[in-house]
Formats: sequence, structure tokens, C-alpha cells
Amino acid sequence: MLPGFDPRPWGTHDLSPIYPNRMFEEKIGEAWLTGDECKVANGPLTGQTLAQISGRYQRDLVGDAARDSGRFPLLLKFLFPHEKLSVQVHPDDEQARRVQQPWGKTECWYVAHAKTGSQIALGLKPGVSVAQLEKAIQEKRAEELLNWLNVYTGDMIYVAGGTVHTLGPGSIIVETQQQSDTTYRLYDYGRPRELHLKEGLAAVKLKVASGKVVRPAPSQVPGNKNRLSRLVAAPYFVVDMFEMKDAQRLDTRDDSGKRSAQILVAVEGCGVVEAASAEPVTLTKGDAVVVPASVGNFTVRPQWTLEFLRARVPGIALPEPETRM
Repeated sequence: MLPGFDPRPWGTHDLSPIYPNRMFEEKIGEAWLTGDECKVANGPLTGQTLAQISGRYQRDLVGDAARDSGRFPLLLKFLFPHEKLSVQVHPDDEQARRVQQPWGKTECWYVAHAKTGSQIALGLKPGVSVAQLEKAIQEKRAEELLNWLNVYTGDMIYVAGGTVHTLGPGSIIVETQQQSDTTYRLYDYGRPRELHLKEGLAAVKLKVASGKVVRPAPSQVPGNKNRLSRLVAAPYFVVDMFEMKDAQRLDTRDDSGKRSAQILVAVEGCGVVEAASAEPVTLTKGDAVVVPASVGNFTVRPQWTLEFLRARVPGIALPEPETRM
């Protein structure tokens, strides 16, 4: 998929180290990898959008694990915060349906890079009410009520719908989320952008499962030198990290037997994705490759070494992950 570079006032002109030597006149905050309007980069569908091919191929593309057969289920993107993002909240499924949206926006953040002192804000401090948050917004001191956390390269953060949150500068994030762009901006440090206080305050939940995901150590893949880390397993997505030195065969079916499209996002190195009856596709740092659910087996072959995330929709109902603040 071709990345779509989205200007944001909190972004940066330089997208290193993910996209070396890519300089932009505008400040770029996000690189969308699997948005509805992202375009296919190669093969017979070159130039078509993900929305177009999802509507055409439906379950053959998205799989039977996805809730909606005609829309790609997961949005992945890189975030490049150079300044603080607005303090915001996304609705959960229940709140989204109240405003005629098909679903909410639960997401997770993999910290691909983090400078010393990088922070995020996740949720409100214990005991803070929505009324107190509203008053603090009016008094231009909302930051004081947020729960700030230090983040480090390799962290995975789960952000359930309804969680007040923001990103500070200094990190590069790979975000995996429900395919939704419903964001309610609560506070923006005086920047001249629209706020959505009525909708946003109604969407805030005080008790959420958000936090840094507690996960086991990486495991060695039998029969080769590769390592696999389960970064998060949640109701809407499962995200794994592969550290590859040898070629490995993967499958679009999970242990439940259900199929899901696979989204591969390279964060280091380079490799090739191979499948029967298809031309090999290069996967290099900053790239996203979408493997249709109907492909079944496919092989990822690293060129020396390759580190990539694999995101998919779970085939069974999963609980929210264990987290800590």
C-alpha cells in the first residue's frame, strides 16, 4: 500500500528514522497505511483504493473474522508527534452508535522509537470526575488532570474507546485501530482548532482497561532463528512482532480456523512477501503489505534481517488485555 501523508500542526518536516531522507514542506503528523483512501502500490489492482477493493472482493479480502464484509476492518498508521497532540477521546462502540456511527475507535500504540523523556497521557488521574475535567478545560489547565506515563521503545499501549489521551513529543508510534476517524478534541493548548466538548465529554469513561500491555517475553520460533512476540490480543485486533533472520511460512487462518486479512508493517530491515499465483512484494521499513484473507499460506523472506508487525482481526471473542499504568 502507498502511505498517505497527513499534515498536522503537531507533526514534523523530517520523518526519519522510518522514512529516511523524506522531507516535507508541511508538518506531517501521520502516515496512513490502510485507510479507506490508501492506494494499492503494485500488481493488477495498482491505483485502486482500499475502500474500492474491499467493496469489490469483500470476504476474500477482509476474511470471515471481520464484522463488516465490505469495509477493511483495521486502520494502521505511523504517528510522528513533534509537539503535543490535542487532548482527545474516541467513542466506544456503544457511544458511536448513539451518534449514528457504525463502530467506535479502540486502538493500540506500538512505540517504534522513543527519545529519552518521551511521554503519553492516558486517562485521568484517580478521583478526577468529568465535571472537574470540563472545568479544567475552561480554565486552560486540562493537562494537570491527565495521567502522564513515560514511554520507551518497544512499549505497547492499549487505548480503549472512551479513554482521554494525548501524545507528547519525542516518540514514533505505530497505531492499530478500528477503521474509524471519529475523534473528539477536548483541549488543544490554545491552538485555533475546533473543540468537540459536548460529544467528547459524553464519550469519556472513567474506568477503562487502557494502559501498558503486560506481555510475555519473545519466544523462539521452532526450526529457525526467528523470534515472535505477542504484543497485544484484544477484542478488535491482535498484533504480533516478528524478528526474522530466516524465511517463515505464515497463514491467514488463526487457531479458530477463521480467516483475516493480514497487515504487515516493517519497522526495521527489508524482506519479500511471497504467495502462490502472485508476484513477490517487497517489504521495507515504513511499508505496509496487505495479505488478503483468501491467500491462505504465504511466506516472508528477510533480506538479512527484518522486523515487522503483523495485525489481524481475531477469529474468536477476546477479552481486553492485561495492562498497567
